Amino acid sequence: MTANFYFLLSSFPFPAPSSHDVNLGVQQKSNTAIALKTYSEITVAPHNTSNSSEIMPNDTALNYPMDIGTVYAFIAKQCWLNFVHQMTNVSKVQWCEWRAVIRPYNDLKTCLESSADYLNYSFPSTLSEMYFVSSHHMYFLDCPLEHPPLMDPPENVLLALIITPICLIPFLVTLVVLKSKDSEMKA
Repeated sequence: MTANFYFLLSSFPFPAPSSHDVNLGVQQKSNTAIALKTYSEITVAPHNTSNSSEIMPNDTALNYPMDIGTVYAFIAKQCWLNFVHQMTNVSKVQWCEWRAVIRPYNDLKTCLESSADYLNYSFPSTLSEMYFVSSHHMYFLDCPLEHPPLMDPPENVLLALIITPICLIPFLVTLVVLKSKDSEMKA
């Protein structure tokens, strides 16, 4: 599926494209909208575009189609860069404190999910999961578990818990058989 996409920058919580992103095929349209291009050979923005505050391009703007997956990949990268920027404001000591990282983490999730919804793209996707796994590897890998892992009980307690029901089953079967014989004799 191929379509042209123009986004208002204010509709997504990420910074405007950098000069590095121009090499990825992103062209700055104006202060309010960007156009995403499919060609990757650009080193500078084309000069035959016009700046306007319209969401849709005018007659002089280049109009190249781009598939939804590529658009989502660009937006997901911007969501990731925003997350990394927010995490620079959190000290390394606080990376394992949920109260300190909940906002950047939630912003990443919300950005990826709302972008996917806006583009009618599946979420969670392989790309979004990759960003979550990357966040855990970069920031939360050394975090200790809040609760110690569950351990097996001592062997004597475990043996008692296993043998008790095993011994009770034959007794209960015998009791049921005797009661059923008793009720047959009375009938």
